[in-house]
Amino acid sequence: MSNIVRLIETRRFADDRGWFSETYVEAKYAAMGIDVRFVQDNHSASTHVGTIRGIHFQAPPHAQSKLVRCVRGRIIDYAIDLRKGSPTYGQVAYAELSGENGRQLYVPEGYGHAFVTLEPDTEVAYKVSDVYAADCDGGVVWDDPDIGIDWPLPASGPVLSDKDKVLPRLVNFDSPFEYDGVPMAAKGDLG
Repeated sequence: MSNIVRLIETRRFADDRGWFSETYVEAKYAAMGIDVRFVQDNHSASTHVGTIRGIHFQAPPHAQSKLVRCVRGRIIDYAIDLRKGSPTYGQVAYAELSGENGRQLYVPEGYGHAFVTLEPDTEVAYKVSDVYAADCDGGVVWDDPDIGIDWPLPASGPVLSDKDKVLPRLVNFDSPFEYDGVPMAAKGDLG
């Protein structure tokens, strides 16, 4: 089912040159229940340890599912259930993704997405199921106590965009997402 958060272990083929991995094959992912059409690839670079990007989403009619991987460095990647009426509303699933482990996190529509960098010069690449639409861009503040993410931050604290500092709290948030009858299958650390 494409509406379940999933941690995906990619297979690597190694030899004396290094390794090769298929990071997305439509038929294989559909067989795993990820049957969305991805239309855009995004790539971010974060210079500092403790850079937080999120908690972001894109609302209907341009809601996005994401397939996230870390291509350099390490992150903790988070999916937060934002579906109104869900028994797992506000709950979090997360996993460590790195250039070394090759894992991917699938974040379906209706979930907020965020990550924090654990190493300097970290790069993250992700596929999305709809193009960016500024009028549908939204989020929830990163340090919302009702969500309660225990961010692994350096002593200097987080590195945030101005936008991420002023997003609303969950208690003041009118979710544009409706519960589809499928609760978050796994919560907490998926790895």
